[in-house]
Amino acid sequence: MTVKPPLDILLCSPRGFCAGVVRAIDVVEKALATYGPPVYVRHEIVHNKYVVESLRRKGAVFVDELSEIPATDAPVVFSAHGVPRAVPAEAAGRRLFAIDATCPLVTKVHREAEVHRKRGRHVILVGHAGHPEVIGTMGQLPRGAITLVETADDVGRIAPPDPTSLAYVTQTTLSVDDARQIVEALQARFPAIVGPQREDICYATTNRQEAVKRVAPLVDAMIVVGSPNSSNSQRLREVAERIGCRTARLVQRAAEIDWPAFERIRRLGLTAGASAPELLVEEIIDAFAARYTVTVETVSTADESMFFPLPRELRGEAAE
Repeated sequence: MTVKPPLDILLCSPRGFCAGVVRAIDVVEKALATYGPPVYVRHEIVHNKYVVESLRRKGAVFVDELSEIPATDAPVVFSAHGVPRAVPAEAAGRRLFAIDATCPLVTKVHREAEVHRKRGRHVILVGHAGHPEVIGTMGQLPRGAITLVETADDVGRIAPPDPTSLAYVTQTTLSVDDARQIVEALQARFPAIVGPQREDICYATTNRQEAVKRVAPLVDAMIVVGSPNSSNSQRLREVAERIGCRTARLVQRAAEIDWPAFERIRRLGLTAGASAPELLVEEIIDAFAARYTVTVETVSTADESMFFPLPRELRGEAAE
C-alpha cells in the first residue's frame, strides 16, 4: 500500500464569491424562475466558465452585443461589470426588457466619474484596457472626457486638457499595491487632482488580496481558483508571486492542475477569485486529497457581511 505524503492546505478567507457576484447570478436565476427561459445576458454575467455554463443549461443565452438578440419580450440582463451608456439606450430604443445586474460598487464609480465631469474636471481612469468594467466606465462619459492610465509610467505621458482640473477613479478589481503606485504618480504630477471620497477598489478585491499576502509567505505553492479573464483572480496570482511564493498558478478546475509543478510541496495556499464558486475550491482540495494526506487550515483576515438587494424589476410584486 502506497503511503501518501502529508500536505497542509492553508485556505484563504475571505475567498470566492463577493456580494456583487452573488447578486448578478441571483438576477439571472430569479429572471429565469420568474419569466422562464430564455433570459438573454449581454457578456458573461461574471467571469467564470463554470457559472456561465451552469446558467446556460438553465436557459440563459449569452451574447456579446444586443444586436444578436431578436425582437423579444424576454428579459435582457447586463453583466456585473457594467456597460457603456449606449447599451441601455439601445435597449430602450428597441423596447427590450432590460435588467441591470451591474455591481453597485461599479455603479458608484460610474456616478463619481459623471459628477466630476459635471464639475468641469477631466477624469483619469486607472484600469486595464479592454476589460469590460473599463469599457463600461469609459462609456459613461462623452468621448475625450476620460483618459485611461494603466501604469505609473503612463502618468508621465498623458496630456490632459487642463492639468489643474482633474479627478481620478479606478477599476474596482485592481491590485491594491499597483493602484497605490499609480495614484501616487498622479498626485505627484498633478497635485490638485481629486480622488474618490472612498476607495474605488472594492472591499472584496482588497480582502482577498490581504488574505493572500498573509498566506503566501507560509506556503511552498499557491493555487488561485478562477478564470483567466477574471481580473481579480489574476491579481491574486500576481500578489502571491510578489510576496515570494515560488509557484503561483491560476486554475479553473482540478483537471487543469499541473501536477509536476506541485511535487514535493508540504504546504499549499488556496484561494478563489470573487467569481469562482466554492464548489470548485472543494474540487481542488479533493484532487490533492487523492494524492496526499491532507489537513486543511483556514487563515482568516476579514469578515464579510456585504449584501446587495436585487434590482427593482425582480423584487416582490414588481416581478409578479
